[in-house]
Amino acid sequence: MLILGIETSCDETAIAILQNKNGRLSILSNIVSSQIKLHAAWGGVVPNLAAREHLKNIIPVLKSALKEANKKMADIDLISVTHGPGLIPALLIGVNFAKTLSYIYQKPLLGIHHIEGHIYANFIRQPANEISNSKFQSASWRTNFKSMSNESISNDERISKFKIQNSKFKEEKKFPILCLVVSGGHTQLILMTNHFKYQVIGETQDDAAGEAFDKVARILGLGYPGGPVISAEATNHELRIKNYELSLDNSISNDKKLAEKNIKKPVFPRPMLHSHDFNFSFSGLKTSVLYYVKNYRKENNLAENSKLPLKFVRETAYEFQEAATDILVIKTIQAAQKYNPKTIFIAGGVSANSNLREKMGQAICEKVPHINYQPQSAAYSTDNAAMIAIAANYRWKKMTAVKKKQALKNWRTLQANAQLKI
Repeated sequence: MLILGIETSCDETAIAILQNKNGRLSILSNIVSSQIKLHAAWGGVVPNLAAREHLKNIIPVLKSALKEANKKMADIDLISVTHGPGLIPALLIGVNFAKTLSYIYQKPLLGIHHIEGHIYANFIRQPANEISNSKFQSASWRTNFKSMSNESISNDERISKFKIQNSKFKEEKKFPILCLVVSGGHTQLILMTNHFKYQVIGETQDDAAGEAFDKVARILGLGYPGGPVISAEATNHELRIKNYELSLDNSISNDKKLAEKNIKKPVFPRPMLHSHDFNFSFSGLKTSVLYYVKNYRKENNLAENSKLPLKFVRETAYEFQEAATDILVIKTIQAAQKYNPKTIFIAGGVSANSNLREKMGQAICEKVPHINYQPQSAAYSTDNAAMIAIAANYRWKKMTAVKKKQALKNWRTLQANAQLKI
C-alpha cells in the first residue's frame, strides 16, 4: 500500500510517500519546501502570503515526491492531508489539492489532525534514537545525545534541499504514552491510552512555548523564526561559560567571584510550576524578558531600536531558554509521576530544541527511569508530510470496510478547520 501525505498548515509545503509492504513501513520520499526566508522579512508568517507560496510550490513538490519514490499518482492507494488546525488560507490549499487528486484519480481520502501528525512522527524510528532508560545513565545519555545533535544538523540541511533521509519504522510502542506537544501554536500534555485515544491533561493558558521563543527573539533583535536563533545564541553563551570555567581551572590568578560577575545571569520566572495541575503559562516569562531588556536599555542609554550587545543577547537567550525548558520538563515529569505512562514522547517544532531534548532525557533518567524515552529524529519534529502519512496508515488500519469505501467520497465533504480539536 502506498500513502500520499500532504501538509500545508503553516509555512511549509510538504508531500511524502509512505509504503506499507506487508506491515513493513518505509518512507519512499519526504519533500519539504520551506518559506522561512520569505516570512522572515515580516517577522512572522503572513497567512495569505503563505497560501500564495503553497499554491506556487505544491505541484513541483508533488512531482519531486513522486520522482524521489519512483512512483506515479496511479500507484497511490490512499491520500491523506492535514485539515486542521492551522492557518485557514494555508490549509485550504492543501485540502483542496488533496480533494482534487482524490476526485481525479479515484483514491480514498483521509483528513489528519496536524497535532496527531506530530505525535505520530514519533513512530518514525531510526536506530540512533532508540534509548532504553534502564540501560543508560545520565552520562551515557549525554554521549548518545551528542551524536543525535550532529544528526539533527545534517537533517536540517536535507530539509533545506527538499529532501529528508528515508526512514523505516518500528511498530511496537508501549501504551500508555505521555506526549509533550510543543510548537508555535500549541503547548499540551496529552495522554494516549491507545492509538487515537487522547486525553489532554494540560495545556498553555496563554502563549504557546514556540510563540514565546519567537517573541523573545524579536525583543532581542534576532529575527524569525525564534526557536533556532535563540537556541544557537544560548549555545554560544553556554560554551563561553564552559570556556571561562576551564580557564579558571588552569589559572591561579583568576578569581571565581570575578568570573561570576563577568558571566551575568538574569533570573527569569518559571510560571505555574506549583499550580498543582499540568497547565502551562509563558506570557509572564516573555514579559519578564521584555522588561529586563527595557531596563538594560535605560541603564545603558540605548535607543529603543538600537542593536543590543551580542554578549547581552546571548546571556538573555540562554537564561530564557533555561526557564522555558525547565517549565516544559518539570511539568512533564510531574505528569509522568502521576499517570505512570510506559513511554514519553516529545512532539512539535520546539521538540527539535537540543536543550529541551537533553534536559528531558536527564530528568527521565533521574526521576522516572522505568519510563521509556525515545526522542524522534529532529528532522521530523518540524512540519513535514511523513508524519501525516504515518498517522493515516494507522487510521486506515482501524477503519472498517464500509468506512474505507466511504473514504472514496471524502473529496465531497472534507473541510479545512483552523480550530480543529484533537
